[in-house]
Amino acid sequence: MNPDLAATADALDAADPLRAFRDLFVAAGTGLVYFDGNSLGRPLTSTAGRLERFVRDEWGGRLIRGWDESWMDLPFAIGDEIGRIALGAAPGQTVVGDSTTVLLYKLIRAALEAQMARDSARVEIVVGTDDFPTDRYVVEGIAAERGARVRWIDVDRAGGVTAEGVAAAVGETTAVVVVSHVAYRSGHLADAARITEIVHAAGALTVWDLSHSVGSVPIHADTWRFDAAVGCTYKYLNGGPGSPAFAYVANRHHASLTQPVQGWMGAADVFAMGPEYRPADGMRRFLSGTPPILGMLAIEDTLALIDDAGMPAIREKSIELTTFALEVVVEELAPLGVEVASPIEAASRGGHVTLRHPLMRQVTAALWRRDVIPDYRDPDGLRIGLSPLSTSFAETLTGLLAVRDTLLRLIPAD
Repeated sequence: MNPDLAATADALDAADPLRAFRDLFVAAGTGLVYFDGNSLGRPLTSTAGRLERFVRDEWGGRLIRGWDESWMDLPFAIGDEIGRIALGAAPGQTVVGDSTTVLLYKLIRAALEAQMARDSARVEIVVGTDDFPTDRYVVEGIAAERGARVRWIDVDRAGGVTAEGVAAAVGETTAVVVVSHVAYRSGHLADAARITEIVHAAGALTVWDLSHSVGSVPIHADTWRFDAAVGCTYKYLNGGPGSPAFAYVANRHHASLTQPVQGWMGAADVFAMGPEYRPADGMRRFLSGTPPILGMLAIEDTLALIDDAGMPAIREKSIELTTFALEVVVEELAPLGVEVASPIEAASRGGHVTLRHPLMRQVTAALWRRDVIPDYRDPDGLRIGLSPLSTSFAETLTGLLAVRDTLLRLIPAD
């Protein structure tokens, strides 16, 4: 190993203004290397206490009274905090509830219905060929349900959806454009402001998938004029396995978008139990069933940390982490035939990078047995997710050297 890499890692950790946050995460100081914070974030040590207190005091102590006292408002209170801290969204536009898949379905379907009602020629949903499977499957299902068409943007798997690609795909028949802000495979960071501008110029609406950017990349939903967006909370927001997603809908669309899953929680008077459904005003109309209160609690701890650290500082460290990771790849892994399947320019990537080699599936399995945990993505991709609040530069170096050593053992001798 080049000894300069270890010295660089130590110097970067010593100068890191966010280094103290790492100690707040469970097991972050152990020998385990965690490269999957962009898939399931580490829990905070404070979360255990929060959950214990909730079970004892609120659930156990207040019982059903908790709904009237705070729980009914929790999806909106936490939603507004997500909006303020991580989305650049004014209050009253973000709510927590349902899974990412369900919320994508609701908002894409609602946007399509509104557009088709406004102009019967607008029957196309535009999406990238390498968007996350859920996004593509939901789009295809909605198109089949409503007699609409899918317009595909052909995407380089080492890149992502570009403004030029969107401009070539949209037109007078476009209803909705679905785009991932950060591509799940490559880490490509889309130009959200420019793409939204192009979509609006074509008379269409945007639905952004923020799952791989929220909490890692600064977002300015109001300034960029997003129409709607969805994001999960178990990646950089550390909400825990299966924690509920959030939905953002710009104020200007609240009256015109009618979500398709009509449930009691989205009614104008939740407890009227009336004979017919009348949607509530504002973000409540995008809820359906009973809010998953337990699943929301861990999000609050991470939001407080992000608020304390600040999204600009988080983004700066994210760039430094991925840049350092690529330096290690050039020095230690490229000679073994490893290729970078992610944008090289820092401004064009989010918080993870993907490394490609024909043996990466076997490498990933071997690394997990050594407590080095990346994840695998076809074709031949080992994905390195570097969560700025919980990942150190030394951990990054240790993990990448483990990738090198594992490859050396697996590559057949000449």
